[in-house]
Amino acid sequence: MTDHSLTTNPPDIGLILRAHGEQLWLTAEVVPIVRQLEQRDAIPEDQVGAALAYLEVLWIDASARATDTDAARRALERASSECDRVLCENACRYHAAVRRLRAAVGRRVAALTCVPQQEHRGARAADRYASS
Repeated sequence: MTDHSLTTNPPDIGLILRAHGEQLWLTAEVVPIVRQLEQRDAIPEDQVGAALAYLEVLWIDASARATDTDAARRALERASSECDRVLCENACRYHAAVRRLRAAVGRRVAALTCVPQQEHRGARAADRYASS
């Protein structure tokens, strides 16, 4: 049995793997819940609150994956002179595509889970007051 904890991937491969994992998480886990919540009557009214809570948990995990993916991109930038140019460019393009997907899904998640605008402004004012 191979001990995978001792193996390290080159930065270009690491970015591809992280980006793929994030893309898969977004499309397989987050987007289906977003679609159900966006469709009226797709989820019974008494289960909408639970679905929104679940979406928030999924989005927290998606955000952690995004942080890891972006860290892999920074690692690639630091080591780009040591990597295969073509693979490095492909990894960067894949990362850019995943970032666009992340932003699009993020807008949809925010639209479903955000606090109404009036309350949100009040919360920001309270935050500023507390921090001063």
